[in-house]
Amino acid sequence: MFSTKGRYALRFLIDLADNGKGNFVPLKEIAQRQEISIKYLERIALLLTQSGYIESSHGKGGGYRLLKDAQEVTVLEVLETMEGDIAPVACLSCNAQVCTRASECKTLDMWKKYYEMTRSYFDSITIMKLANKPQSYDYII
Repeated sequence: MFSTKGRYALRFLIDLADNGKGNFVPLKEIAQRQEISIKYLERIALLLTQSGYIESSHGKGGGYRLLKDAQEVTVLEVLETMEGDIAPVACLSCNAQVCTRASECKTLDMWKKYYEMTRSYFDSITIMKLANKPQSYDYII
């Protein structure tokens, strides 16, 4: 399961792709559209800025804008930036210690396949692809 940090970071970047068009977008406007508190978005914006996805500008006409092309930023990149490793089990995590049961584990191949499918799926979706998707539902993730 993904945290609100990862989900809201995606919404933040999608909003910038939708509404920024290369211009700075005030955080207050993003917060209103996305129904996320400004305080929480500030923390997410800091992480996205430090990771090189966005930049900020203060003062009149300030706000945030994308630094990276939304067609090149994948959901996988963003989730791993915000969440860390998205491995479904500890033994598949980066820097995991070798499991002494790996040779006997009857579920390891299943978890590996699931992990590969998840990574492949999220790596195939870009922020621009999500921004261009028509909204046809009445709930917010």
